[in-house]
Amino acid sequence: MMDTETLATKYDPSQTEEKWYKYWLEHDYFKAEGNPEKKPYSIVIPPPNVTGKLHLGHAWDTTMQDLLIRFKRMQGYDALYLPGMDHAGIATQAKVDAKLREEGKSRYDLGREKFLEVAWEWKKEYSNFIRKQWAKLGLSLDYSRERFTLDEGLSKAVRKVFVDLYNKGLIYRGAYIINWDPAARTALSDIEVIYKEIPGHLWHVNYPLADGSGSIQIATTRPETMLGDTAIAVHPDDERYKALVGKKAILPLVGREIPIIADSYVDQSFGTGAVKITPAHDPNDFEVGRRHHLPQILVIDLAGKMNKNAGKYQGMDRDACRKQIVKDLEDSGTLAYVEEHAHAVGHSERTGVVVEPILSTQWFVKMKPLADASLKMQTTKDKVNFVPERFEGTYRHWMENIRDWCISRQLWWGHRIPAWYHKQTGEVYVGMVAPEDVENWRQDEDVLDTWFSSALWPFSTMGWPEEDAADFKRYFPTNALVTGYDIIFFWVARMMFQSTEFTNKSPFRDVLIHGLVRDEQGSKMSKSLGNGIDPMDVIAKYGADALRYTLATGTTPGQDLTFQWSKVEANWNFANKIWNASRFVIMNLEGFTAEEVDLSGEKSAADRWILARLNETIGKVSAFYESYDFGEAGHYLYQFVWDDFCDWYIEMAKLPLYSEDADAKRTTKSVLTYVLDKILKMLHPIMPFVTEEIWQHIPHDGETIMHSKWPAVNPEWNDAEAETEMLVLQNVIRSVRNIRAEMNVAPKKPIDMLIKTASERETKIFRANQEYIERFCNPATLSIGTSLQVPEKAISSVITGADIYLPLSGLINIEEEIERLKKELEKMNAEVARVDKKLGNPKFVDKAPEAVVNKEREKKTDYLQKRDKLEKRIAELQA
Repeated sequence: MMDTETLATKYDPSQTEEKWYKYWLEHDYFKAEGNPEKKPYSIVIPPPNVTGKLHLGHAWDTTMQDLLIRFKRMQGYDALYLPGMDHAGIATQAKVDAKLREEGKSRYDLGREKFLEVAWEWKKEYSNFIRKQWAKLGLSLDYSRERFTLDEGLSKAVRKVFVDLYNKGLIYRGAYIINWDPAARTALSDIEVIYKEIPGHLWHVNYPLADGSGSIQIATTRPETMLGDTAIAVHPDDERYKALVGKKAILPLVGREIPIIADSYVDQSFGTGAVKITPAHDPNDFEVGRRHHLPQILVIDLAGKMNKNAGKYQGMDRDACRKQIVKDLEDSGTLAYVEEHAHAVGHSERTGVVVEPILSTQWFVKMKPLADASLKMQTTKDKVNFVPERFEGTYRHWMENIRDWCISRQLWWGHRIPAWYHKQTGEVYVGMVAPEDVENWRQDEDVLDTWFSSALWPFSTMGWPEEDAADFKRYFPTNALVTGYDIIFFWVARMMFQSTEFTNKSPFRDVLIHGLVRDEQGSKMSKSLGNGIDPMDVIAKYGADALRYTLATGTTPGQDLTFQWSKVEANWNFANKIWNASRFVIMNLEGFTAEEVDLSGEKSAADRWILARLNETIGKVSAFYESYDFGEAGHYLYQFVWDDFCDWYIEMAKLPLYSEDADAKRTTKSVLTYVLDKILKMLHPIMPFVTEEIWQHIPHDGETIMHSKWPAVNPEWNDAEAETEMLVLQNVIRSVRNIRAEMNVAPKKPIDMLIKTASERETKIFRANQEYIERFCNPATLSIGTSLQVPEKAISSVITGADIYLPLSGLINIEEEIERLKKELEKMNAEVARVDKKLGNPKFVDKAPEAVVNKEREKKTDYLQKRDKLEKRIAELQA
């Protein structure tokens, strides 16, 4: 039913948004129906971490997802927008640890079970907060299907994947060099390490030869790890060292003999061409050590301190140890020299501390078979389409150069690894459930990397691996994923290879990649820079629709988005423009109902034109939405609504609306209602709140705009002739308005006007639409024809198909205008003389910067052009 109340004079989002979101929820409008007569369409939300507030990146991401869901729902699809959140292992545990520290406790004081209780309370608090933010953004999420990466269903999926991969030999446990975060006390995968170029040193150290015949010099960036050296390596082709291969050197400060070996890993051009080999603290050294069966001596512990193998340095922090070792090498005379050396150092993405490469027993996924299968899937019809396409190259490059994935984390918050070790025999058992005689077994203390469960998100959320999971059968694969280019490796690629392995399908048809949100200076928004903007603050000031429109239409696919408050304000003004136009329409409908909408009557040129433009807009906007070009869709809608509908058609509609012609009134009301209805529907996916509020006030069918039918192109409204007519009329009106502005003649002042047409065709057009010319140009007299007598003194404007003449006598006092123009000419002559003098001065031309001289030359060109126009204008008036 139509709301008979008139819209308020100004749109107030705070009065609208909460009301409609509550209404949608109460009526279950977001719920996917499972209707077999409709085609399914699904998107799973990239699950936000339960660590804090959603930021503008989340708002951008979810706005585009919700746009697609609302669009497809209106197109008649059974649309599922599945919500959920991620437990975010390291990040959440770090937050809970920080909270406990504020209370003077640690997780070790609580023990594992009590700590997990606190973590679940944290999750409950922040998940409620996130849901409130989703509501503020207007996301049409099916909350009945909400999931969490640690819920029972997803935990079962995680265990199954782990067990199956283990049984296939694709998950293994072994001692390898891993990235260790000493602050979080956990392993990291390669892509959780950020490399930063920092200034450092290259210490050149002489290792004495055991036979007393001299020494061999190595260069190192990490002297503290030399305590764990078990060899010195040289390249087998390096002539400088061939005689030393097989000999032994003495490790300074330790006194241990270590072999000199030959290995092609060594870069002859770096440093001295001889390198220390520390298998327990460097991934490359680890591989060299395996090839040569070298001992692995760990000298740094999990807290980043030197251990008992470091001898007298035991207990020292690794940085303090470095300083002491350098001093001791210097004192012992084995430090040859030091040089400045900038190099890339790995830092933990989560805590920011320098990562320690360390030998550790961890769980790994053997990646090559999985990556190869996923890459092969990209050659089939079931491939994932990257939008923009160039990002497939990013994905391929990572998959083709992939390393095994360390999946174990030394945390308490997460999916506990489903592996048990027999207390007596050490036997390993991996299974979905604990062994029957569980008292004889000890479960692995570690949890799985957060991305292990996130990688299953598109299908685990749908009920997989349950065989009778209805949602999995109906809504998987999902149709689109919307995410940032910064997590292609972290998440997109992992979902693709896990889905290929376990469902033999790609997890989504399309993946729409967007960039980062940047501030007005172009800097990435981040907590550390303090330049982040809370989307809730934007909504509080301008409303969700203005924010959504800004985010959805602010850039092209794949590009970064520059957030500007001025753009949000402009889009808030756009919402108000729609609001005011709608108020005008509603106020003039006077009880007009949906059943009375009738477009079969005689239509004016303006009616035919706006319907033709509507047709074009529906076609363009629909195509842009389908191709994910939301920026172009928004710009096209903006132009149609603001220019065509509001500035032109509504103004023209006032003529029949205020006339006594009942038929013309009815047709105009029908066109206004019909076009406004279609505008609101096209805008609804981006601006859901204001469109629902207005739609409820106009004649309509149905209970909510979000379940109304998406506009279709109606070939009946295609009308090239009407568009040509309207273009000619618009050109006339614009020309007269421009002349009035140029001559400073008020719009209310009547002026004489002549339109000399090129042919009878144009004459017919102008005469048929004479009332529009009279309404918008305010002529005192209006003459239209092919053979008009043109007045001697008149302002003219040439448009397609006609010349417009406005006699000067009706516009201005000619004598006063001549005097005014002469004064302007005097000023311009003075400016020309000034710039000529400046440019004629050799000191200025030769000594001033080239840009300054060129600026003066540009000024002269501009002044001369203006002077020429003034002289011609005066001559015309005096003729």
